[in-house]
Amino acid sequence: MKTVSFRSVSLLIVATSLALFGCSNMPSSSGWTTLVDGAKGMENFIAIGDANWRAEEGAIVADKAKVASYLISKESYKDFQIRAEFWADHTTNSGIFLRLSNTKEVTAANSYEVNIFDQRPDPLYGTGAIVDVAKVAQPMPTAGGKWNTFVITAKGPRMIVEFNGVQTVDVEHGKFASGPIALQFGNGAKDAPGGAIKWRKVEIRSL
Repeated sequence: MKTVSFRSVSLLIVATSLALFGCSNMPSSSGWTTLVDGAKGMENFIAIGDANWRAEEGAIVADKAKVASYLISKESYKDFQIRAEFWADHTTNSGIFLRLSNTKEVTAANSYEVNIFDQRPDPLYGTGAIVDVAKVAQPMPTAGGKWNTFVITAKGPRMIVEFNGVQTVDVEHGKFASGPIALQFGNGAKDAPGGAIKWRKVEIRSL
């Protein structure tokens, strides 16, 4: 019979433990489509407006525009979940628009806008809210000056928004059933220049 040393067994246990720990902290990629991965992904969108979208320092970035501008996904989605990592300035006016019904003129009236806007004059529909559909509890959570995450679930009329691991919205609203998504760069309150938005990771999967 072959003898296995105590040292060999110990090393095997350590290696197995490390492997299991690593796997438990790695999100499953099954079913996920990556739209933005660091500085890659511009080809997955159609740009409208005049924002200076560009790949820079491991993200898709915009920080200048005369009019509200968007990156609109080439694909359309019905029931889905989005995971997004983004950095926002304190003055950023941005967001993720869901189920666009008109890709020529993107507004909160023809889609669902999950907002990123710490300085919105009406904070009830500021960061973490769905504009004109679902208010966010006050004091409003803020995104400015740091990396943040959104997890957004849209299944039928129900929509759930999690901002940095905290649920901010759980609402049912059946006006828009399907359509592309869009990433926004806009000016601030009273058309003041908006701060930078950086998208580091955007993933989506059908439900």
